Amino acid sequence: MKRRDILKGLTILPLTSGFVSRAASLGKPIQPSPVKPERDLFKELGVTPVINASVTMTFLSGSLMLPEVLEAINSTSHDFANMYELQDKVGARIAEMLHVEAAMVTSGAACAILLGTAAAITGTDAEKIKLLPNLPGPRPEVIMQKTHRYLFDQAVTTTGAKIIEVEGPDEMEKAINDRTVMALFFNAAEKSSISHADFVAVAKKHNIPTFLDAAADVPPVENLFKFQKIGFDLVTFSGGKMIRGPQSAGLLFGRKDLITAARANHSPNEAPIGRPMKVNKEEMFGMYAALKAYLERDHKKEWEDWLQRTKHIGSQLEAVQSVKTETTIDPGPANAFPSLKVTWDQDKIKIKPQQVVAALKSGTPSIVANGGADHLTIGVVLLRPDQVDIVAGRVKSILQQAT
Repeated sequence: MKRRDILKGLTILPLTSGFVSRAASLGKPIQPSPVKPERDLFKELGVTPVINASVTMTFLSGSLMLPEVLEAINSTSHDFANMYELQDKVGARIAEMLHVEAAMVTSGAACAILLGTAAAITGTDAEKIKLLPNLPGPRPEVIMQKTHRYLFDQAVTTTGAKIIEVEGPDEMEKAINDRTVMALFFNAAEKSSISHADFVAVAKKHNIPTFLDAAADVPPVENLFKFQKIGFDLVTFSGGKMIRGPQSAGLLFGRKDLITAARANHSPNEAPIGRPMKVNKEEMFGMYAALKAYLERDHKKEWEDWLQRTKHIGSQLEAVQSVKTETTIDPGPANAFPSLKVTWDQDKIKIKPQQVVAALKSGTPSIVANGGADHLTIGVVLLRPDQVDIVAGRVKSILQQAT
C-alpha cells in the first residue's frame, strides 16, 4: 500500500481471548482495551465510534495513542511551560534519539513540509520571515521529480515557492539555478526517475538543501535513521501514524541551521507563516513519549504478533465454504506491514468484496475496511485486542449470510 492511498487500504483483524493474553505479553505493541469512561462523549455528541480495520488515515483520526502518550499528556496538562524552552528541550532529546543535529515537533508532516520549505527560503532573515509568502522578486523554486507530485506538495506552494518538475539526474541538474531553494523527495512515490543517492548527490553538488517526506514510512523502525545517513538535510515523519503519538503532531529533523530557521517560521513566534500551525505543550511531551516508546519496542515480537493475527483470522474465515485467505506484506515504503487477503467463490457466496465493506461500515459498531474487485483486505495492526474477534465475527457472519 502507498501512503494515504485509501483505495489500496488494509482491513480488519481478530483475536481470541487467549491470543489477547499472548499479545499483552509482548509489552507495548498493542493498546489495551480501555476502561469504560463514566461519560460517553461519543454518545453525548452523536459521533459514531469506528473500528479501524484499515491503515493509518487522517480522516479516521490516524492511530490510537499509546498509554505512555496519554500519560505524558495528562501528567503535563496541569502546569504552564515556556514554549521556546520546551521545544528546545524536546527537540534536543529527539535529535539525540534519532542521531541527528536537530529536531522539532510540528503539527504533522504537512506542516513539516511547509516549515522546511520556509526555512530553505528565509533562513533566519527576520524580514523574509515577515514577508513570506509574498517575497518581492521571482518566486523561489523547489525541485521535484515529475512522478513525485502529490496532493501534499501544496504545502510547498503555500510558502510562495514554485515547483519545478524534472525527470532524471541530468534534467534535475539543468533545472537548478539561483532561484532554487530546495529539492523535495516523496519517499512513497510509486516511481522514481532519480534514486535517493543521486538526488542527494546532485543537490549537494549545487549546495541545495534536500527534504525527504517519509510520513507513513515506519515500520521498519530503521527508516527513522536510514535517510539522514543517505544525506538528506531534512526528513519528516508523521507522529500520529505507526509511531502512535498525537494525531496532530509530527517530526521534522536534520540540519541544525535548517531546523533553527524552521522554528523561526513557526509558533510561538507571533507572525510567521507557521503561526496557525501551533503545537501545544501536551502534544510536544506526547510526541517525545511516543518516539521513545516506539524506539524501545520489541519490533520483532510485534511483527510476529501481526503475523499471528492474520493466521488466526484466516482460520476463522476459512470455516466458511469456499473462503480462502492469504497473509500479504505490502512492500512499502508506506504502510509496510502484514494484512490478510480474503477471497471466495462468488457463485457460492453471493456478495462482492465492496458490499462486505459497505456492510461492515453500516453495522454496529461501524468497521472501516477495504476491498478490491475480487478480494477483501483485512488489516491487523490498528485493532485493539478486544476488537479483533468483533471484526472476525462480523466478516464471517456477513459471508455466511450471503451463502
